[in-house]
Amino acid sequence: MKSPVTLLLAWLAFAMPVLAQPGAIARLEASPRHHEWAQVKQGDRTVKTFVAFPEIKSKALAVIVIHENRGLTDFERSVADRLAGEGYIALAPDLLSGTAPGGGGTSDHPSSDAARQAIYQLDAQTVVAELHSVAEYAKGIPAADGRLAVIGFCWGGGQTWRFAMARPDLVLAAPFYGTAPAGDAASFESIRCHVHGFYGGNDARVNATIEPTAAAMKAAGKTYESVIYEGARHAYMRAGQEEDADAANKTAMEQSWKRLLALLAAAGK
Repeated sequence: MKSPVTLLLAWLAFAMPVLAQPGAIARLEASPRHHEWAQVKQGDRTVKTFVAFPEIKSKALAVIVIHENRGLTDFERSVADRLAGEGYIALAPDLLSGTAPGGGGTSDHPSSDAARQAIYQLDAQTVVAELHSVAEYAKGIPAADGRLAVIGFCWGGGQTWRFAMARPDLVLAAPFYGTAPAGDAASFESIRCHVHGFYGGNDARVNATIEPTAAAMKAAGKTYESVIYEGARHAYMRAGQEEDADAANKTAMEQSWKRLLALLAAAGK
């Protein structure tokens, strides 16, 4: 017979609508920075967007953070807060806004698996249009300096590629373990910013796309640099920040943060 504690944990795992991320929640609750929710209009839809502001005197570069395939979770919000801690305005849109029962977003789906299923029902061009709206909202924030960068994780890494192909005023695109969409050379030729990829060594599915993507970017005369963090797995940025993170994921996460911040600093000059 299972113990009451085991049964309780099992019930919580079933009932929790999104992935449990206690480390991310703790960091958000301890943050001194200003957070708010923006309601970004795109046609007849509203994209609920988490915004984190830095505590600095000058105007700041805005960074759009695109979530994984389970929707906007505490992990992406904690990434936004951490970017704000480094002097950037960070915006994390919930691209599942309006898709849950009753018209809610990620947190209103009955489970993280239901959110994942909803992600793959989204229209790619609609997602890009909503990211454009978030970008325009970001540029209109009085504390923003008008420059834009984009980062994304997993599914969001793929959307980072799509947005880089569609948005000529980006100063940087940083896909984390996300695959570039298949397309003709013109898709890559439309990219105006440098693209820097982040990959876990134990992620053969995604890493199989690195070489052909590099070849396509080279043929288009674009800058694409990738780094593979050996021993790390897919989604290491999320796994690596938790207290029980294994050494490879934690090291990859820490090294990736240093690299990302250096790239943002260079792009912001």
